[in-house]
Amino acid sequence: MDDKGNFNPFSLSGKTILVTGASSGIGQATALLCARMGAHMVVTGRDQERLQATVQMLEDSTAVAVTADLTVNEDITQLISALPPLDGAVLCAGNSTTLPLQFGSREKFDEMFDINFFAPVELMRLLYKKKILQKGASLVLIASIGGTHSFMPGNGVYGASKAALNSVMKYAAREYASRRIRVNSICPGMVDTPLIHRGTITEEQLAEDAKRYPLGRYGKTEDIANGAVYLLSDASSWLTGHDLVIDGGFSI
Repeated sequence: MDDKGNFNPFSLSGKTILVTGASSGIGQATALLCARMGAHMVVTGRDQERLQATVQMLEDSTAVAVTADLTVNEDITQLISALPPLDGAVLCAGNSTTLPLQFGSREKFDEMFDINFFAPVELMRLLYKKKILQKGASLVLIASIGGTHSFMPGNGVYGASKAALNSVMKYAAREYASRRIRVNSICPGMVDTPLIHRGTITEEQLAEDAKRYPLGRYGKTEDIANGAVYLLSDASSWLTGHDLVIDGGFSI
């Protein structure tokens, strides 16, 4: 029920939600929407200044911000120690690259897996092991259609890291179900975030690529945030181990 007594299964009222990578992009949009849906927010990111900017935008005076680089064990330990009991978490922190496999050295794979796989998996492990995730909580991982539903040239290093994350999600869903903790992932197509405007691909190439999407555009960060709120909410209470594809029809 919301404040007016209206039934809304998508409400997050009364829930405490953690969002990683909340200083920009999908993480920031997700944190803002969760707060609008009534959640008490805990946000984390590597850039303290940008993270504080997110906090300023939240409609939540009780929001907690913890600056942390999740590839650093000490930072994960600090974050875990600062967390209250959680009803949900959205693990958004990640990175991307466009790199042909012939240039995908072990160093490049290690760098990508550290950010996109090992960091969220370690955080997920500790959230469960230390019982920070309460019974009935929902855990959402941001994966990708890359490596799971789409295999474009130059996407192998990135796609492999996200495919691995998506696979672990399903194992966690089976193992965490004993505490009624649900684990799902979102597999977005290309989303218009600062990551895609770093010069690796030209703006002309991006515009041409967007035409290949049946719905005629790249995703917006809000499109992914909406999916995350659904997976966090009681509306998805009988959904676990699922990879929710939000890609404007690209994978068909």
